[in-house]
Parts: sequence; structure tokens; C-alpha cells
Amino acid sequence: MSDDEQAICDLVATWMDASRRGDVATVLGLMVDDALFLTPGRAPMTRADFAKAAAAQAGGKAPSFDGHSEILEIQVMGDWAFMRSRLSVTATPPDGSPPMRREGHTLTVLRKDGGRWKLARDANLLAPVG
Repeated sequence: MSDDEQAICDLVATWMDASRRGDVATVLGLMVDDALFLTPGRAPMTRADFAKAAAAQAGGKAPSFDGHSEILEIQVMGDWAFMRSRLSVTATPPDGSPPMRREGHTLTVLRKDGGRWKLARDANLLAPVG
């Protein structure tokens, strides 16, 4: 595994850990300023949209998150890379409602920014499970 591939794997591990802990600042630091998230049936979500939604959830009514990302492929081309993965995420509401589980494949475009790999675009095909 190349240094770039290892750095991308480390980014994913940091993202997943920060998401579990509700550490929005760390997650935001792992994406470029013009990051976009693409999901089925919704308009693209910007980094600013992500930050706004995370701040709204921080009022104590946010679900807790857990998940697993299995990286299936990483391709690096200079200061750009893409990663294909299988992701499963479980969101547990704080009100005792049943957890919501989603899983599926993702395609992520990464870009070096300030010498560090960061998420630039993310398309996920996560679907409800169970």
C-alpha cells in the first residue's frame, strides 16, 4: 500500500471515529471547502449544508451514529484520488426509537488540500436495511 493509500485509509478511520463521537469539527476538517455529497432523491448537500445540519442536531436531540466502512478500491492520480467502499451506518435516536440502519456502496473523490487528503465529492447509494 502506498503512503497516499494509507493516508486515505487513515482519513476514513478518523471520519468514522469522529462520527461515532459526534465530533463535527473533526469531520468538517476532513473535507474541502467546496465538498458535495450526493444521495438518491435529494439535491446535492454542500459542506455548509452539512455543517448547518450537524449544528442543528447538536442540541441534544441528535441520534448517535455507528458504522463500518470497507474500502474496496483506492486509485490515486496525482493530487486527486477516488475510493469505492461499502458503508453501513446505524443511527440510534435518543428518544428510544428503534435504530435506523442503512448500507450500500459509495464512490468518493478526494483531493489533496494543504498536503492532506480530504473528501471533495461523495456519492452514496445507502438504502434502509430491515
